[in-house]
Amino acid sequence: MKGALLVAGTTSDAGKSVLVAGLCRMLARRGVRVAPFKAQNMSNNSVVTLDGGEIGRAQAMQAAACGLEPSVRFNPVLLKPGSDRTSQLVVRGRAVAQVSASNYIEHRTALRAVVADELASLRAEFDVVICEGAGSPAEINLRATDLANMGLATAAALPVIVVGDIDRGGVLAHLFGTVAVLSPEDQALVAGFVINKFRGDPALLVPGLDQLRALTGRPTYGVVPFADGLWMDAEDSLGTVADAPVGRPRPPVGSQWLRVAAVRLPRISNTTDVEALACEPGVSVHWVTEPSRLDDADLVVVPGSKSTVSDLEWLRRNGLARAISERAAAGRPVLGICGGYQMLGRTISDAVESGVGVVEGLGMLDLDIEFAADKVLAQVSGRAERFGAHSLSGYEIHHGRVVRSGDDALLTAASGVREGSVRGSVVGTHWHGLLESDDFRRSFLAWVAAKSGRAGFVVAPATSVAALREQQLDLLADLVEDNLDVDAVLDLIEHGVDPDIETILTQLL
Repeated sequence: MKGALLVAGTTSDAGKSVLVAGLCRMLARRGVRVAPFKAQNMSNNSVVTLDGGEIGRAQAMQAAACGLEPSVRFNPVLLKPGSDRTSQLVVRGRAVAQVSASNYIEHRTALRAVVADELASLRAEFDVVICEGAGSPAEINLRATDLANMGLATAAALPVIVVGDIDRGGVLAHLFGTVAVLSPEDQALVAGFVINKFRGDPALLVPGLDQLRALTGRPTYGVVPFADGLWMDAEDSLGTVADAPVGRPRPPVGSQWLRVAAVRLPRISNTTDVEALACEPGVSVHWVTEPSRLDDADLVVVPGSKSTVSDLEWLRRNGLARAISERAAAGRPVLGICGGYQMLGRTISDAVESGVGVVEGLGMLDLDIEFAADKVLAQVSGRAERFGAHSLSGYEIHHGRVVRSGDDALLTAASGVREGSVRGSVVGTHWHGLLESDDFRRSFLAWVAAKSGRAGFVVAPATSVAALREQQLDLLADLVEDNLDVDAVLDLIEHGVDPDIETILTQLL
């Protein structure tokens, strides 16, 4: 077969990313050469590709569903928010500018050409390309600059499926309204709908779907049930809700749990770092935003940030900085990753990200950080100096560099460079994904348990994060196979939308 499809959504977090991944894995299992594509993404959850570029985490997950390594081709435009009004613009994996909503339009023509070139290249190389929209196509105030939704669909003549999350309520109105506000030209590419996260008796939904078809002239290709086992590789920070658990905690192997408090920073990035901890039986991980939630934690994680100095000030304002410092002074474990690592040091000199100059860090580690204009982007490997001397791997995405350190190193990179810090009960690293190295993670958790007096906690002997991720991708494909009209979707990919599909006429038009 040959063709392409765009999966749009009624909202952010409606299920676009997981549906694309499920379709990709389903097609790959059938022997179809398939690739994912998201023209423009807005997310601080990113990964580094083999060629040293940067793309959204969801597209790396979708690439894995296809059996491919992540590539900048799959996500040529990435926006990384650093504040409510500005974002770092990453094009073909490289940061090129800081943009606001008002001046982003200046890049429109060049970005449209980049997107068109990459999609055309993928379509020439692969049998099928499954594209993911961004946000919602119903954001008609942004239609003129749209690169990822109907702007992409019209430019490349892509059939469109709109997915809606019924768990939020009002999904039938969302689906109808999404189509109704579009222009007739855009409506002509919307083929039908998928409903996501359904709970209960599907028969109760059938009358609503029949009425939706009567109102729009479009079918619902399937109703995907709520799957409690899906939680890894979140695309953005919408999934990091304060006080909510990460993942689905499994019973401990021993007699005690290990409790992890992960600080939910305002500009948090790479939230997926703590998912590896949540994969372990007997490890309960929660996002926290206020000091009292640290009291009973055995480990506190300060994760990455797209706005390190600003998030450091937030820690101080709400009392978390003091609570974390008191933990460290009492010998209780703290882990800082990337931006969180930088916050734990003595000073941060930042004329790049915040432009504020030199600020004091929390002083739990003996290091000084200096920001540089060029970003470190690399896939890395090495061996741990501590916690068992295991081989490990990860990736780096940061502007800040360690310019002085008086701490013991956490690890030695394959290049021979010593990286990270260990000082008493405080550990820090610039490496994302480090905790996905299974042997290292097990040794680290055993150390946390010993430091915390959790003699009854036993590390599971064989948890594999990579295997669990593969299981999740196969579960997504199973959900697609079992709950979508796959033949109709495949026909849509190959032949496109019925040219006689209805236009919804409303007073908006």
